[in-house]
Amino acid sequence: MEWSELTEGAKAVLEQTRNVKNDKIQIVDFEVGFEQTVEEAGDGEPVSIQEEDYQSLKKFTKENDYGETYHMARNKNMVKVILIEKGKIPDNLSDFPIFREYKNKAEKPEKPEKSE
Repeated sequence: MEWSELTEGAKAVLEQTRNVKNDKIQIVDFEVGFEQTVEEAGDGEPVSIQEEDYQSLKKFTKENDYGETYHMARNKNMVKVILIEKGKIPDNLSDFPIFREYKNKAEKPEKPEKSE
C-alpha cells in the first residue's frame, strides 16, 4: 500500500512514528473517534481519527511498501500503533514511553455543592 492511499487521519498517526526515530520503538496511542480542536492543533491542522482511518492504518501496517515493521493492537476504541525497529515486539511494552497520544478527554462529573 502506498502512502498516498492513506486517509488523512491515518497519515497523521503514522507521521508521528516517523518524526522521531531511535534505536528502539515508537508507540502512538489513539482513540477511534478522536477529534482535535483548532486550539489543540496549534499551528498544525486539527487531527481527526475515525473508523475509516483505522481501517486505512490496518491495511497500511500489513501491506506497506517501505519495509517498515508495524504492530497494531485495538481494544474497543483504543489503538496502539508500534513501529518496530529491530523486527521483534518487546515482552514488556510498558517499559517504552508512548510518543504521541490522540485521545478524547474524559468529562469529569461536576461535584455537587455541599448544602449545610
